[in-house]
Amino acid sequence: MRGFLRFICAAVIVCAPSVATAAGYRAALVADMDTGRVLYSENANDLNYPASLTKIMTLYLTFDALEHGRLHMDDYLIVSKAAADASPVKLGLAAGSKIKVEDAIKAVAVVSANDVARVLAENLKGGKEGNFASLMTRVAGEIGLAKTHFENSSGLPNDDHMSTARDIALLSMAVYKHFPQYWKYFGIKTWTYNGKTYTNGNRLLGTYPGCDGMKTGYTNKSKYSLVATAARDGHRLMSVVLGAENKDVRASVSTNLLNKGFNMLGTNAAPVTKTTPVTAPVQAPAPSAQPKPKPVVTVPATSGSAGVQFGAFSSEAAAAAQVARVQSAIGITPVVEPNGSGMYRVRANGLSEGSASDIKSRATAAGIDCYIFH
Repeated sequence: MRGFLRFICAAVIVCAPSVATAAGYRAALVADMDTGRVLYSENANDLNYPASLTKIMTLYLTFDALEHGRLHMDDYLIVSKAAADASPVKLGLAAGSKIKVEDAIKAVAVVSANDVARVLAENLKGGKEGNFASLMTRVAGEIGLAKTHFENSSGLPNDDHMSTARDIALLSMAVYKHFPQYWKYFGIKTWTYNGKTYTNGNRLLGTYPGCDGMKTGYTNKSKYSLVATAARDGHRLMSVVLGAENKDVRASVSTNLLNKGFNMLGTNAAPVTKTTPVTAPVQAPAPSAQPKPKPVVTVPATSGSAGVQFGAFSSEAAAAAQVARVQSAIGITPVVEPNGSGMYRVRANGLSEGSASDIKSRATAAGIDCYIFH
C-alpha cells in the first residue's frame, strides 16, 4: 500500500504558485485510481483552501475507528453545544441530542453537515475538535500528504487550513484503497433523516455515466471544489477541481477531466502536467495603511492557554507587515510562526481567556480579521 501511495506522490510535478486561472478554477487533476497514475494535472501542488473536502479525512478516520472496533455503526454519538452551534451547512442537531454513527457518516458524505463532522471529531478524540485536527494532520503526513494542514474537521474557514489538489487526490485514493467496504456512502444521491430529504451536491452522480462519488466543497475563500470518481470499461478515474468560480464550472471541468482521462487511457497517451497563469494569490490581503502607532505592549508569554491569530500569509515579509499593523492598531506585539506547510502565522500566544477575548474585540474593531484558538 505504501508503494501505491508513493506512486502518486511522485507522479505530480511541483508547479508554480497559483490560484485563479482564466478557465475559472485554481487547480485540477485526473488520475487512475487503480494504479495511482496521474494522467493530467494543472497547478496540482499549489496551496488552496480545501473547504469541505476536509471531510474526506474526517470520514477516513471514522472508517479507521470502525475497522478497529473503536466505533460501531449502531453506536450513538452525543452532540455537544459547540457542535450544535457550528455554522451551516448543518443538520441542525440540538445540543445533548444523539445521532447514530451510520447516520453521521451519511450526513457528512451527502449533506456535508458541519455540525455532524464536529460530532464525529469530538467523539473520536476526547471531546476536543482541536485534538482531532492534530490527528488529521499527523495521519495526512503518514499517508503522504506533503502540504496539508488541518485546523478543524469540517473545512470551515481558517487561514492555516490548507491543502493541494495532489494531496486531496492522494487522500481520496487512500479511502478507496484502505476502506473499500465504506465507499458506497460517497455515492448516495439522496438521504432522508428525521422526515427531511437531502440531495447530494455532486451533480455528476446523476449526470455522468459510472459516477459513484465523492465530495463537494465551498467557502467564500475556497470557492467551489469537487472530487468526482467514475468507473468505465474496467477503469476507475478520479478528478479533483479546486477553486471553481461556481457550481456550473465545477461540474463542467470535472466532466471534462474525466472524459480527458478515459480518452487518455484509451489512446495510451503520456501524462500531462500544466502550469496555468493566475490572477490572485491564496493568502490574507496585504495590510493597509494605519494611523499613527500606539505604544507597543508585549503580549505576556505564559499567562494562559488561549491565543489570537491575526492571519496566515504565504511569505514571511507579509506576515511581518501584519505584525506591524497589529502593533500600530491595538498596541500589542504578536509573533510570526511558520506552520510547516509554507505559510506564516501571526499569533499572540499564552493568553488567558479574558485577555484573548479583549484582544480579539479590539482587533475586530480596528478592522483586523482574527480568531481565538486554544
